[in-house]
Amino acid sequence: MIRWRRINNTSCYWPPRPKGIIEIIGGSYFSLKPEISYRRLLEMISLQNIAIHAWNYAPNFDHQVQANQAWKSFRVCRKKLETRIGSLPLSLRIGHSLGCKLHLLSPDGGRNSKALIALSFNNFTAKNSIPFLGKVSTKLNMNTEFSPSPNETMKLIFKYYEQPNNLLISFSNDNLDQSNHLLTCLQKRSQDKSGILKLDGNHLTPISTGLSDKLKDAFPNTQAKAKVIGEIVHAILKWL
Repeated sequence: MIRWRRINNTSCYWPPRPKGIIEIIGGSYFSLKPEISYRRLLEMISLQNIAIHAWNYAPNFDHQVQANQAWKSFRVCRKKLETRIGSLPLSLRIGHSLGCKLHLLSPDGGRNSKALIALSFNNFTAKNSIPFLGKVSTKLNMNTEFSPSPNETMKLIFKYYEQPNNLLISFSNDNLDQSNHLLTCLQKRSQDKSGILKLDGNHLTPISTGLSDKLKDAFPNTQAKAKVIGEIVHAILKWL
């Protein structure tokens, strides 16, 4: 088990001399404590002597504000790490579900990173994302939607997102995934190098608290999930 420190709403793992740095934003509610929700994924990354910054947040309706908050928090953590060990290589950004959207809305347009790994990109409307919201908003005569809205989000990505290197990862049994829509938007930009990787699994495949080897034998599906997470880590390490 790796040791975490909490800095500015971000869970940080710092090896003595990291050869790279990961900035990860997880999906809705899974990132209240990402070091637990994404434990297996993050621990497999940490074994490669890579620093990890995982932003802690609870989702709200203003995704642009949260994207700005995450970016600022990552900057604070990076500067603190650099004061300890000196300069670091460009970070690699990872997002899962809503976390992909927050990275794509980053105020630096993705410039200060090496690439983005987007797991199961999700950009649904608020009514489709939050149970009963449609009924409640109708009864209360409320006009409730995420900011930016799904359509506005895609327009902002096309206009302001500058990172050409993006690997979209989608899973075979994931009805929440909108990676193909994102890929179409990204590839309309000039000099884009985005691609997509399709793996077995579902929307929750990256989520894993980690189980002992004995429990793996008892639950074969857990072994399958561990294998796919290993494939995700392999794809990440290729960029680093």
